[in-house]
Amino acid sequence: MSTSSDTGITYELLATCPHTGARRGRMHTRRGVVETPAFMPVGTQGSVKTLGCEDLEAMGFKHLLANTYHLSLRPGSDLVQRMGGLHQFMGWQGSILTDSGGYQVMSLSEMNKVSDEGVLFRSHLDGREIFLTPERSIQTQAELGVDIAMMLDQCPPYPCSRDEAAKAMERTHLWAPRNLAARSDGQAIFGIVQGGVHEDLRRESVDAITSLPFDGFAVGGVSVGEPTEMQYPVVTLTAPLLPSDKVRYLMGVGHPKDILHAVASGIDLFDCVLPTRMARHHCLYTLNGRINIAAKKWAEIQGLPDHGSEFPVVNRYSAAYLRHLFKAGEALGPRLASLHNLWFYSRLMSEIREAISSGTWPELLARYSLA
Repeated sequence: MSTSSDTGITYELLATCPHTGARRGRMHTRRGVVETPAFMPVGTQGSVKTLGCEDLEAMGFKHLLANTYHLSLRPGSDLVQRMGGLHQFMGWQGSILTDSGGYQVMSLSEMNKVSDEGVLFRSHLDGREIFLTPERSIQTQAELGVDIAMMLDQCPPYPCSRDEAAKAMERTHLWAPRNLAARSDGQAIFGIVQGGVHEDLRRESVDAITSLPFDGFAVGGVSVGEPTEMQYPVVTLTAPLLPSDKVRYLMGVGHPKDILHAVASGIDLFDCVLPTRMARHHCLYTLNGRINIAAKKWAEIQGLPDHGSEFPVVNRYSAAYLRHLFKAGEALGPRLASLHNLWFYSRLMSEIREAISSGTWPELLARYSLA
């Protein structure tokens, strides 16, 4: 099964897990094929911290995320456009999806004012006022030249009242047609479902957003501080309601166990800062969970911190050496930890895809100590 459009974004379903609702597929873009389920490293300002594009390519990543709000402030989307677009500017050969700035509506709420017209920001860099509308967000993403633009939405915080969640959802619905009306020729845009933790609002939002001709659909408003036991029901409910012939994207979720749950619910695409952010805080992901490599227990360990994870480039360095780098404040420490974590995520996604195709989902959960 596949869909087609003049935006270059199509989804091809290859297999469905016999144990869950997990989907094995391919997202086709103008810059190549992304095997799904897939994880996008986060390059907020056109850079995945401590890593170069050659590192990401060596790990097998074909798709990454950048942020419209931050790039519009520095260096400016007009400059990026003059430099040939974000791909050429940063030297990235794969595809790029950009957040719309909607997350900053929530995360920078003390520095903005939201109305039905748009969001008035005060720049966190120099204090100047910026008025971000759905039209301006889509135009900015067109100037960046990315493969997939996200619609500007309003992401409610957690906790918030039901009325606040409903109002954010209604404003998201109000803005949705304006996002589409502003698209450039051939520009791909994904719609975003909101509704907080409320089942009826999520169903209402799915109906409203999927009635519009977006090129893919995202579940937004999760991983905003809510407990996992409140996140999972939202994902379990919402993912299967999204069109089966288009990509399903869960925004901002990236803990390995959360990815496995969401994949089982039918999600195809993920992004999260966790693997690189935690790496900078001396945390490594392993088959037995997350470890603190700066802990004293690693001080004289000559081997790897995770013998089940021997990755190119990093497997020559011992746990003791990596701990030393962090203790000494050496920049190589965060870089090696970032490489380890993204190799771990790359392998996780590859093994997820294989488990869906081969029907070995229970064995996959056991391997990642989640059975």
